[in-house]
Amino acid sequence: MARSLGRILVGLLVSLLLTGEALAADLPTVRVGNLKFGTVNWELQLLSDGLDRKHGFILSQSVLADKDATSIALLAGDIDVIVTDWIWVAKQRALGRDFTFVPFSRSVGAVMADPAAGINSVSDLKGRSIGVAGGASDKSWVLLRAYALKTAGMDLGKDVDAQFAAPPMLNELLLRGKLDAVLNYWQFNARLKEKGMVPVISIADILPDLGIETPPPLLGWVFSESWAVANPTAAKGLIDASYEAKSAMKTDDAVWTRLRPLMDAEDDLVFAALKAGYRDGIPDGYSAADVAAAGAAFEQMRAIDPNAVADLPALPEGTFWPHFRP
Repeated sequence: MARSLGRILVGLLVSLLLTGEALAADLPTVRVGNLKFGTVNWELQLLSDGLDRKHGFILSQSVLADKDATSIALLAGDIDVIVTDWIWVAKQRALGRDFTFVPFSRSVGAVMADPAAGINSVSDLKGRSIGVAGGASDKSWVLLRAYALKTAGMDLGKDVDAQFAAPPMLNELLLRGKLDAVLNYWQFNARLKEKGMVPVISIADILPDLGIETPPPLLGWVFSESWAVANPTAAKGLIDASYEAKSAMKTDDAVWTRLRPLMDAEDDLVFAALKAGYRDGIPDGYSAADVAAAGAAFEQMRAIDPNAVADLPALPEGTFWPHFRP
């Protein structure tokens, strides 16, 4: 009897496994291009742990060398989705391509400095050296230039020694005293804080002075509208799974314990700072106010540096995907 019962249980287990494999084989695959190191991987880990299947798709990740490589792979059709900014989407739509954007994060950078440097406002940057991540057309740098011009009458393009480099290099140069300040991404600023550096001004703080009342989400899931139309279950499933992961990351500390091995946090203080910084940038969704805020930021950038927005007259219609509201 025991032997027969054992055979039945083994048979049931095999049947369940085969059924699960068959069901998984029927699910659409979403090919996401991501970088080996980056905060996007934290959320992708939660998706691949089962949220993808729960929401009707299978996540497939392609690890690529840099941001340009992800864009090229998306343009070539080698992947379906990347995380990038709406400026890139706007430029592509101006070229006749149908890429669109769903908010992923509201996290923004800040100007950081050694408190002993005596830099307490944007006007204190005059004649100083500042390192900038992302290049001369980076959104945060262009918006900071607009703010300096409006509030202090300064042209940061002429009145400071701006040096452009990779984020880790900027941090190292600041800590060695080779730069007076840096404008860096939030996750690198979190590490600077633990080294005693302080924020001079956050990009989020300057937006109201530029007439932008709602901080626009800067990074988002980006895919083509034609792909979403052809794969509605996969497209909606990805965004639904993403926002479920964000909800867990915002409220559940146990999730972060699982993610810690991916975060490359040197110690508990850096781990806590990275967790807090990520949570601060989690969007609940987006509305017409967010689209308007992005449009206002676009206008400010265009006024300072038309090249930063490819000399487009306005944010193209459809830059934000209109078919999803979490």
